[in-house]
Amino acid sequence: MLNLFRSPRRRDRATRPPNAGWYRSESCRPLTAGQIRDRQFTNVRRGLDPVEVHAFLHRVAGELAATRRELARTAEENVRIKRALRSWQSRFVPGARW
Repeated sequence: MLNLFRSPRRRDRATRPPNAGWYRSESCRPLTAGQIRDRQFTNVRRGLDPVEVHAFLHRVAGELAATRRELARTAEENVRIKRALRSWQSRFVPGARW
């Protein structure tokens, strides 16, 4: 009887990204290296050492920036390889249309 009031389970929910990838709130946008470096925390009586926190944030920001540069470089290389493959296929594969 209680099952009548439950919403049906959707099977595709686990395979698709949240919100189907079409919307991201401001709080869910990817962080930038600058946002990490400039992050300020409130001081508390028994808080963490601010020097250590800032050193760690700078390290994370540097690694994030390096990762994003590498991702952009890889995407550019991927485009270059795809163009070369299409060019090769148009010259050597009869009847191929890409």
